[in-house]
Amino acid sequence: MRRTPIVLALLGALAVTGCSSSGGQTAESAPPATSADPAGSGARFAVITHGAPGDSFWDVVKNGAEAAGKQYGVTVTYQGDGDPAKQSQLIDQAVSEKVDGVVVSMANPDALKEAIGKAVAAKIPVVTINSGAGSSKAFGAVTHVGQSEDVAGRGAGEQLKAAGVTKLLCVIHEAGNVGLDQRCKGAEETLGGSVERLQVDVSNLADVTSKVTAKLQSDQQVNGVLALNPAIAVAARDAIKDSGSQAKLGTFDLSADVVDAIKADEILFAVDQQQYLQGYLPITFLNLYKANLNTVGGGLPVNTGPGFVTKDNAEQVAKLAEAGTR
Repeated sequence: MRRTPIVLALLGALAVTGCSSSGGQTAESAPPATSADPAGSGARFAVITHGAPGDSFWDVVKNGAEAAGKQYGVTVTYQGDGDPAKQSQLIDQAVSEKVDGVVVSMANPDALKEAIGKAVAAKIPVVTINSGAGSSKAFGAVTHVGQSEDVAGRGAGEQLKAAGVTKLLCVIHEAGNVGLDQRCKGAEETLGGSVERLQVDVSNLADVTSKVTAKLQSDQQVNGVLALNPAIAVAARDAIKDSGSQAKLGTFDLSADVVDAIKADEILFAVDQQQYLQGYLPITFLNLYKANLNTVGGGLPVNTGPGFVTKDNAEQVAKLAEAGTR
């Protein structure tokens, strides 16, 4: 996976990490100002994502944002809510508090357009992360930090095709999340076989296992499953066992359980978008923007992925996942 010089330079600072907590809670990192704070000791940045409380993926994003806040001596407030209306309210609240910058994920860009527009109109710089890259520039964001979901999906399709998958079940766990559909479409482009979507609810993992099991039992031509979330991947793994299927399983994103399953040959691979960087880099960019009007990306997204975690490198990644940085 190619890394640009700016990302390589920033990676040297990743030794400092924050602690994990539930995504729906607010956490602040406001140590004494240091010379590492070019934006000034009073800088305050709000991170507002669509991550559900306690989600293992978003806890790592939060860790990255808090680590950057500690490093630069600035205040970082993190809040997560899967309801776009509530997410918009959190953005409005940050604008009313006159924060120095906003970081926001856009699973449903249209629902957040007005709120983000208010931030931009108030001359508060916005960095979008994770999803909604196609709308980021149009909404007035300084840059977008994440991965191309289309490219990542195509990479997953290639991996599954190489494993012999000819009919794929793509499990979508959030209705209305444009990035998830892009992942399935990308896989469909490169698989060379057929792709069927299955809608599930990420908040009910037992039901996810039941639905995937039922699908595998009713259609034995399905010989591959693509999960788009680590918790869904574990539920799908259990479904494959319960159904007696020989389907190959791949997933997006990492958790300790996913890494263990890769090591045990239960999951072929995980598409790694390095979500720690999706928390860490935006705080870095906003800090530099406030201090020196620096912008990054030149109008294009700053890609944090995709990379792939397979059995070949899972052992190394497992240690980093335990530390909350992968």
